[in-house]
Parts: sequence; C-alpha cells; structure tokens
Amino acid sequence: MNLSNIKPAAGSVKTNKRLGRGVASGKGGTSTRGHKGAKSRSGYSRKIGFEGGQMPLQRRLPKFGFNPISRTEYKGINLFALQALADEKKLNAVSVQTLIEAGMINKKQKVKILAKGELTAKLNVEAHAFSKTAQEAIEKAGGTVKIVE
Repeated sequence: MNLSNIKPAAGSVKTNKRLGRGVASGKGGTSTRGHKGAKSRSGYSRKIGFEGGQMPLQRRLPKFGFNPISRTEYKGINLFALQALADEKKLNAVSVQTLIEAGMINKKQKVKILAKGELTAKLNVEAHAFSKTAQEAIEKAGGTVKIVE
C-alpha cells in the first residue's frame, strides 16, 4: 500500500450536495428553487390533480350514475337453490328464517325469489318479493307463495 491507492472508508464520504449552505457550496442562494413564486417558498404544496391552472381531469370528465335513497336492495335466490335446500333438509316450507339459518342470506337482507332452475318439490315459500315466472313455477309445482314485509 502507498499514497497513490488509499481511499476513504466505505460510507464516510457523502456524494450529494447540501442545499442552501452558502454561495460557495455550489447550491446556495436560491437553493435550486429559482427566483420568487410559491414554489420557491417553504411550506408549498399543490393540490392533488392540479394541472397548472388548466381545468383538471376530474372536472373535465362528465359525472354519471345515480343512487336513489329509497331503493330497496334484494338478495336473489333462485329456484334451483330452493330445490337443493329442500332436498338436503327435507323441507316442505321455506321462510326467510330458514334461509338465514342455511347461511344463504343475513338477517338484514331482503329476499327475492328468481326463476332460474327447476322446482319439483311442493314448497310453501315466504319471501319479500317474487319474480312472476318464479311465482308461477312454485304454484305449478303445487306450492304456495307468501309475500312477507
């Protein structure tokens, strides 16, 4: 080892310049912020989506959609699910409580019976709403339909 190949210890020399530490540092004076204006001052932050005064994208795009407050949301249960439940538990009546116990809905949900699939079992069905074809299919199989509030 001689004087021509000695180096400082790893991590002891910083490569980035310290801003705003006098004119002689090479990054003093304005500290690379330019002259005057909001961006040169401390505490500056621009709003998210600001485009330099141009109308921002979120205001240029049209709004769409509407969710009415009075809308009633129903959980749809199809006839094939009722048939499977009746076969599994040997039921002749299906109520909202039966569906809650089976884990098909929770107690806050309202139920609408839909007509997908076939129903062969004679079931007395209680629900909040029925599609016309589901109601016809249940009555055709010999069952009854009751709307619960």
